[in-house]
Amino acid sequence: MHALSHGSTSTPTTIAVPPALSLPVIEAAFPRQLHPYWPKLQRETRAWLLEKRLMTPEKVESYADGLCYTDLMAGFYIGAPDEVLQAIADYSAWFFVWDDRHDRDIVHGRPVAWRRLKDLLHSALDRPGDHLGHQDPVVAGLADSVRRLYAFLPDTWNARFARHFHAVIEAYDREFHNRTEGIVPTVEEYLELRRLTFAHWIWTDLLEPSAGYELPDAVRKNPAYRKPALLSQEFAAWYNDLCSLPKEIAGNEVHNLGISLVTHEGMTLEEAIADMRHRVEECISEFLDAEQEALRFADRLDDGTVGGKETGAAVRVCVANMRNWFSSVYWFHHESGRYRVDSWDDRSTPPYVNNATEGEK
Repeated sequence: MHALSHGSTSTPTTIAVPPALSLPVIEAAFPRQLHPYWPKLQRETRAWLLEKRLMTPEKVESYADGLCYTDLMAGFYIGAPDEVLQAIADYSAWFFVWDDRHDRDIVHGRPVAWRRLKDLLHSALDRPGDHLGHQDPVVAGLADSVRRLYAFLPDTWNARFARHFHAVIEAYDREFHNRTEGIVPTVEEYLELRRLTFAHWIWTDLLEPSAGYELPDAVRKNPAYRKPALLSQEFAAWYNDLCSLPKEIAGNEVHNLGISLVTHEGMTLEEAIADMRHRVEECISEFLDAEQEALRFADRLDDGTVGGKETGAAVRVCVANMRNWFSSVYWFHHESGRYRVDSWDDRSTPPYVNNATEGEK
């Protein structure tokens, strides 16, 4: 199927979506938007990756734009102030680089280097100012990006974000262990862990600085808000698994919903792919119902008081961006060079990573 998509140029291009990955409902009912700051966002994040030494100049030149990391964020956090979107996009680009570093530490058998990095990331998250000049670019990059994110909302939001990301770091450690030991988690174990390794609550937390408003706990934890937030992230994680399955099979991965279904549910690869697609489609239909309930919830919050009006408006902005996540994630997977395993010289080694066999300095 073909559809118009913005891609990494200033004009829309026609993207061919493989039939096995095509979701007509996304293309029809979830029109894609792109934040007007995007062209500058792309340039600034590319410069930030260079400044922070997160990618070599050669890899930035060859791959940064084609990986479409800024496109993903610019399609999600619509309406965010430019400086908020820039901080989020830099953090997101850092996250992808960290994910690749984690992968290479596993591939090259560097458990000591991984444990050292894990501990440093926990410290940088709590005390970013102390780690801005760290010699490891991944540590310094996290410190810089979270220091900026912490400037937008009160300390209560910062503490929640840190708590959620500490859990993500620990989940990456569990994945490191599973992959090192060749352990394929059961489907339920995988789904629980995936909510952390995909950072469901981090991307949901970031809806709030994008809206310029910290939601009260009673609002954030209300099922009417929490359900569409979770569904938007589940869709993204499972669609990512569907699209990245060839890449992860090529790399002898054990962390993918399809691999868990084959290993523990006795499915063929074709049956597992059909199951994953069914889960993805269910997320979409359930979201459409949950979205309406969330908007009714926003209406109830807008009770005529100033606070009620502000909270209701913020919820509407957040829910609108939950919707944007569907189209942004969908097109990202077909534009980004991150998943084009068939075009790589070595299907198990992404060309955009630092694949040095020795531990990073």
